[in-house]
Amino acid sequence: MKDIFRSVEFWKSAVMTMPDSSFFELLRSVFGKIKTPFNKQQLLKDLKNFLLREDIQKTIAAYIDENDAKIIAATAMFGEPVQAELENFFSGELSYVQLQDIIVNLEERFILYRFKEDNTTRIALNPVLEQILSPVAADISLLFPPVSQTDADFSAPQTAPELLNDRILAALLSFSCQWELFYKAENVIRKQVIEAGKNCFPGMELETVFGSLQILGLFYTDGDRLLPDKKRFDDFCLLSARERSEYCCAALLVYNEIKTSANTTVYRTDVQAVILPPLFKNKIRETVNFIHKLLDSFDEKSLYAEKTFKRFAEILKARTETALNINLLLEALEKTGLVAEASKDSKQLGINLKNKAKKFDDKVIAFDSDSSIIVYPEIDFSDAVNIAGFLNIIETGAVVRFELEKNSAVRAFDKNTSADQIIELLNRLSGGRAEQTLAWNLKDWEKRHGEVSLKKGVVLTLAQEKRYLTEIKPLSEMISETLVPGVYLLCENTTDEAVGALHSAGIDIISRKAGKKENTVLPYNYFPPPSSNVSPEKIPVSASTSAPKTESGANTITAEFHAMLQKLHFSKAEHDELSARINRRLVLCEAQLKDADIRYEKLEARHMDYAGKQIIAKQAIAQQSAVEILWPGGKEKSFFGIPKALEKEEGELFLVVVPAGNDEIMRIPLAKISLLRRIKKSIFET
Repeated sequence: MKDIFRSVEFWKSAVMTMPDSSFFELLRSVFGKIKTPFNKQQLLKDLKNFLLREDIQKTIAAYIDENDAKIIAATAMFGEPVQAELENFFSGELSYVQLQDIIVNLEERFILYRFKEDNTTRIALNPVLEQILSPVAADISLLFPPVSQTDADFSAPQTAPELLNDRILAALLSFSCQWELFYKAENVIRKQVIEAGKNCFPGMELETVFGSLQILGLFYTDGDRLLPDKKRFDDFCLLSARERSEYCCAALLVYNEIKTSANTTVYRTDVQAVILPPLFKNKIRETVNFIHKLLDSFDEKSLYAEKTFKRFAEILKARTETALNINLLLEALEKTGLVAEASKDSKQLGINLKNKAKKFDDKVIAFDSDSSIIVYPEIDFSDAVNIAGFLNIIETGAVVRFELEKNSAVRAFDKNTSADQIIELLNRLSGGRAEQTLAWNLKDWEKRHGEVSLKKGVVLTLAQEKRYLTEIKPLSEMISETLVPGVYLLCENTTDEAVGALHSAGIDIISRKAGKKENTVLPYNYFPPPSSNVSPEKIPVSASTSAPKTESGANTITAEFHAMLQKLHFSKAEHDELSARINRRLVLCEAQLKDADIRYEKLEARHMDYAGKQIIAKQAIAQQSAVEILWPGGKEKSFFGIPKALEKEEGELFLVVVPAGNDEIMRIPLAKISLLRRIKKSIFET
């Protein structure tokens, strides 16, 4: 863990910037009446010496309860977080108001302080208390729910099939190649394509998946067509199965972030139009590295609560300064099979890093019939991509099934794949079980494929007196076919080379009439293996082995202080204020009771104290401070909220309040409230 404590001088400067009212209130709570004239620097020096006293540090340490420890550990892990980071981290466990209450209490107890840096207010640990706070800060086990060990060969059951894996990627490649027209003019996938996709890929949203794969660079659009980028697929084959899944996960996440941030009424036409892979290159790599490090932080043989995933992701997000949506990330991790849901009821998740050795078996495909082929998970991705080039996908789900059809074979022949090459590959993958009927069909289709052809290339025309040029190298080597005398077909994309060869042969005027402009895909490298500039930090794989925190020590100390208070002579209001200070764990020694300088601030009212409840309600409304409320209608359970108004109805006052985490306004009879407590704002606020 990095150094989580600033210098004592830095802490002093932060305290010095507090509003004077808060500064002196804090100092009076420690030293009682402050004699004049006074020196703020000397007061801070006295405060430091007070906090360094052995008896005071023992009391501060004894007062730290489980919630305190969680906030301290989280503050250390984030490294001087803004409060919003802690709010996100504890979301679902502590409401904003509850968290605010704990943080302010820790500030009053000198454990936390706030400072401004680059116009941002951050929360930090008090370096004066480093000796007692360090072990608490280092114990992150409280931040993460306990995990359970599974079998050594972890294989968590999945509640839903993976949306993207190696076989499905190959299936999507095959599917895209089956459609000459994939999109409408407005970049919307055609209805018949969507319907066919529902049959082949149950539960898959084609627009999301193909949009993600376009961001990744594996596919690109050419007018109304969707085409695979062969170079990118070749590069993708060089990655491991886990790395491919991490890239797919990143692409899904980035695409869904675009989708959720876009105006839904213009999404289909506008967002699709801006999918240019080079624009997302850095974002994809940054996200892939984040995912890789996150997964490395977990134990592959353990199960974790969903909250644990989100919490650690929030910490890593803050440390790496990566901008991403944690909820969308978890969804993408599950859809790519990197995280599997093991228990639907408790939402336990397991890591599936896809690094296990493949079973030793020559057969990775099986023939269901002469032309129907089932592909097993053990198939190598490059082989899956190759067979997708000459097979049509039929179904994905419990099994992944392809079929050899005439149009799929022709597709392969057009890319210069021969029937013999197809037969050889199928025999290798099936252990020599390719049927003779299949081989015969392939040979027949290949023969017919050569009888009528449309060819694409560079056409060179030469007048009769220039035909001698076809005998001169290197032009002679570029000619793939003589169509008719004087008309020659050159290899595709050799225009510039042919011009150079003709210039070298002394031809100074060459006709190059412009034709229809072709779409081209610019070269880029999207798939370096994921890495991280920060070494992975493992989260705990079992509950903390340190002694559990108990309330007994704190209760004993507060009971002793309450007993002391009973012996002192104070007015009721003064007694109530000191009693509240003891309960808030602000009293650290007997002198703070005997020499107390009491400036009464009523923070709570109970039961029959109707006037007190009115005062607190009005203060909270004026300051927009949160309150804690306990009333019979809440089944005697307290809740937190922001009060908006006091309304009188038929002679009775009602408190109008918005509960934390709920937009629904509540109207509660003030007389029936058992406890009304105002939550203080930060003592560092101006």
